[in-house]
Amino acid sequence: MDSFSSPSIGSSSSNISSSDLMDQLKTQLAQAYAEEFLETVRGKCFEKCITKPSSSLGGSESSCISRCVDRYIEATGIISRALFNAPH
Repeated sequence: MDSFSSPSIGSSSSNISSSDLMDQLKTQLAQAYAEEFLETVRGKCFEKCITKPSSSLGGSESSCISRCVDRYIEATGIISRALFNAPH
């Protein structure tokens, strides 16, 4: 039998509270969201701002990326506030 199908005798780790489980799920969801957000921003801003890839960024590329990331962060904040402050 594997550890998923056999009861663990004398183990308190299998008695996780629903509150702890929810906290773990929230942490995992937040991490997944952050990773997805970063990947989206990286892809979109690179596509928009980097016209000639090279070993370093030019001044205009650097400022474009900075503005692009700032816009994504601002937009995400606006959307998050709208979703979490919406009447249920």
